[in-house]
Amino acid sequence: MLQTRDLIWGLLFIGCAAAIQVQITPTQGEISVGESKFFLCEVVGDAKDIDWYAPSGEKILPNMPDIFVNRADETTSTLTIYHANVDSAGIYKCVAKNGDKEAQATVQVKIFQKITFASAPSPQEFNEGDDADIVCNVVSSPPPTIIWKHKGSKIQVAKDVRYKIMDNGHLQIRGIKKIDEGMYNCEARVMARGEIDFKMIKVVVNVLPTIRARLSEVNATADIGSSALLACDADGFPEPTVTWAHNNIVLETGDKYSLNEDGSELVIKDVKKVDEGDYTCIAKNKAGEKAEEVSLNVFVQPKITYLNNQTASEFDNQVTLTCEALGDPTPTISWSFENRVFTEGEQASWTRPDKYESLDRNIVVRSHARVSSLTLKNIVFTYAGQYLCTASNSIGQDNQHMYLEVRYAPKIQGRVTVYTWEGNAANISCEVEAHPGASVVWFRDGLQLPSANTTNMKIYNTQSVSYLEITPDSQSDFGSYNCTATNAMGTDSKEFLLIQAEVPSSPEIQQVEPFSSTAVVAFEEPDSMGGVPIIKYKVEWRLPGQDWTGSEHDANDEMTTITIVGLKPETTYEVKMSAINGKGEGESSLASTFKTEPVQGEPSAPILEVKVQDKGNTLKVNWIKQDDGGSPIKHYLVRYKAVSIPNKEKHVSDWKPEIRLPYNSEYVMLNGLDWNTEYEVHVVAENQQGKSEPAVISFRTATDPTTIPDAVDSSSGLGTGAIVGILIVVFFLLLLGVDVTCYFLNKCGLLMCIAVNFCGKAGPGAKSKDIEEGKAAFTKDESKEPIVEVRTEEEHIPNQGGGGPTEPNETTPLTEPEPAAADTTSTVVNLLPCTATNSVAESFSTAQSSPASESITLTTSASSPTKAAPANSSPKNSPAAQSSSLNANTQPDVGPLVDLSDTPKVPSPTPLVSEPVSPPSTNADGPQSQRDPVKAPDSTQNKDSQVDGPTKDAPNILCTGSTTPAQNDGKTVKDDKTKGQTELKNATDEVKTVPNEAPQTNGNESKA
Repeated sequence: MLQTRDLIWGLLFIGCAAAIQVQITPTQGEISVGESKFFLCEVVGDAKDIDWYAPSGEKILPNMPDIFVNRADETTSTLTIYHANVDSAGIYKCVAKNGDKEAQATVQVKIFQKITFASAPSPQEFNEGDDADIVCNVVSSPPPTIIWKHKGSKIQVAKDVRYKIMDNGHLQIRGIKKIDEGMYNCEARVMARGEIDFKMIKVVVNVLPTIRARLSEVNATADIGSSALLACDADGFPEPTVTWAHNNIVLETGDKYSLNEDGSELVIKDVKKVDEGDYTCIAKNKAGEKAEEVSLNVFVQPKITYLNNQTASEFDNQVTLTCEALGDPTPTISWSFENRVFTEGEQASWTRPDKYESLDRNIVVRSHARVSSLTLKNIVFTYAGQYLCTASNSIGQDNQHMYLEVRYAPKIQGRVTVYTWEGNAANISCEVEAHPGASVVWFRDGLQLPSANTTNMKIYNTQSVSYLEITPDSQSDFGSYNCTATNAMGTDSKEFLLIQAEVPSSPEIQQVEPFSSTAVVAFEEPDSMGGVPIIKYKVEWRLPGQDWTGSEHDANDEMTTITIVGLKPETTYEVKMSAINGKGEGESSLASTFKTEPVQGEPSAPILEVKVQDKGNTLKVNWIKQDDGGSPIKHYLVRYKAVSIPNKEKHVSDWKPEIRLPYNSEYVMLNGLDWNTEYEVHVVAENQQGKSEPAVISFRTATDPTTIPDAVDSSSGLGTGAIVGILIVVFFLLLLGVDVTCYFLNKCGLLMCIAVNFCGKAGPGAKSKDIEEGKAAFTKDESKEPIVEVRTEEEHIPNQGGGGPTEPNETTPLTEPEPAAADTTSTVVNLLPCTATNSVAESFSTAQSSPASESITLTTSASSPTKAAPANSSPKNSPAAQSSSLNANTQPDVGPLVDLSDTPKVPSPTPLVSEPVSPPSTNADGPQSQRDPVKAPDSTQNKDSQVDGPTKDAPNILCTGSTTPAQNDGKTVKDDKTKGQTELKNATDEVKTVPNEAPQTNGNESKA
């Protein structure tokens, strides 16, 4: 049973597989000429071959040019018709085969002509007044119906006889006008297919040019290198081209003529008389051309040939000013004085050659031919000044000034009353107008000032004002003063009053507007100012029965209110006011009582004021604190923005970052603002309760100074930065010059420090300078100077002058031989950081400029020639030695004697007087080390170190443990810091003074 059923199903399946079905999509097709279209043949069932056949019955091969067949897979095939034409129409067949099985389907293809505009050009141009034939050729199958539209409406041929639709579909407009210009719609319709298409055609109506001369006659001036402009304006469509002709010759741009871009303006350069004549302006376009003539008249510019200055005296009957001028055409002459032109019954013209007079008949103008006269009657001093004569005609004018000098007696002006008070200087101004200049004299009670008895009066004179400065000493200085001015024309005098100023009366408090912590007092200014301006107002307030608290406020013309701050809420106060002028404080007003309001919460908005700074784009915004709402102001919040910028119709920028300022701030500076820009500023006061309403103010910054006309080109001058740079360079060059000078002359300065610290070199001339200074320090007259006795161990050093050993004594000069001096100088330079030196000469010269010290004093004595004593040892460069040198103070008559009792004595021709002293404690180096800082000739600093005063501990540390090589007969002495400090403490006990008794031996040597 199961096998039978399977067999039946298999046969059914095989039978179905053998059947073939064919379907074409789309089932029919319409193709416009020139368009392309494809058809899809779908086969149901197994098909070995799928072929397409043309309407002619021929099989369509795969690679035909306009018809293409493509089998995509086993069940579909595509027929594509490209660029269809009329021959492509017919029935196409798709056949599917599989062995002896075959199926087919057909499709009907129709070809039609779409609406096509074969000829419809745009734009189409016509001349105004012509019969216009607007072309619109349309092709279609079947032929279309043509409809014309203009300005959105269908043209009704029956209603307007000017319109006609031709058999070929063209639109004819009889006598076309400019108003007919525009876009025309040529619409084609095929009713059978419902097909519609249109073409927009622009119709242009050309208009014949019209031409108009700006001036039919143009006047020009000959022989002065001027130019004449001839211009005509042409209209038409399209825009006409303009050319110029003169004597039938077309003019072109060159040396003589120039034309502007559209040719409407002709400039004739360097006009001559021969250029006079008619010039033709020709305008031409597609519609035709038109011409217009312009006449050029060449004349001579006016020239004033006669005009002289005049002189008159006040109260003369009259003076006549005359002005003559030449020109072609004949010029008219006018007069003007201080911006007043004599016309309307005062001014004559060539069309009114008669005499004309002013209303008061004091000014008369007469004109004849090329001459005009101005007559001034009943002369007064105000007639003096510059008069302008203007000669003008149709082509130009000439101006010249003349001066009328009026001599008149002095006339005194000025404020009659002057207020001041005792001890306060006041100026009485006597303003004098006179010609010639007048001499001014002041009188008081018939006596000329200043007199011998008046010391409190001074007179200052300028060209037109005399000032009498009076500083009243008493009531008698107040009163009348006479000013008398005199010149060749006469004399004038005037009395001036110097009045005692008084304190102002009290201002009147009109209203007090209280708040929680402030109150606004409105007042009226005093009835009497006392004769001098009020400079301050004083406001005082208090709790009833307590002391007054007050504040003063600078007065100004607009001040009518004053704000009191720092009040307590819900408290009763009394307030009074007074005014202050230069004389003093006036009486106080009656006290007014008010009570402050309860705590309000937020503060009141501050009152704002803007002040422009010297730099135009920097502004200072001030504010006046108002009521704080009962709790202190924490801070102020400021923000601003630009609200309008030039050359922009509307511009609103964003707010700049908010600025927070402390509670006690009174202003904010806004820098770097844009030029010529309007800004809006908001200021908010904030306390614990919240923020106030914003106080708003607007302002505009100044115009950018770089836009000022006639400014000097920045490239032609030095900018601020360049000038500052040059000044800095010059300053450093000066410093460098000073430093170099100090380096070579005084062995000091920055170069000296660099040479010592980094190069290890001595300054120039250090060796010879030390020796020379050692000599010079002691070449003074020893008869008037004390000497310094230095006791040392006995050592023989060759004398600088003789070169051989000499007998040592206490007056032997302390200079060393040349080799030793050279070594000493080197040591001095190397020890600059330690403020130690071996220069004997500088130790004495510095002693005069170092700070005074009571411990050790070294006094140099310039002596006559003395016997040289050898310095038997070189001193140690210890800190104590430095202190000794720096604290030295010169004594004029007596020199200290250093007693070195612990050291071996040397023979001396001069008796020494000394007092016994207790020797200081001895350390490891022996007593010699303790005495060295005082006795040693080389134990002082060089001049660079001495300027800085006593040596501190820090420099001493640098030298601790160091050895200073001092060439003293080949011996080297070590320094010890501790011993130096001990010697400084005990030095006072060792200093003694002796009279100068040393014999004079050698003029090139010195005492110590």
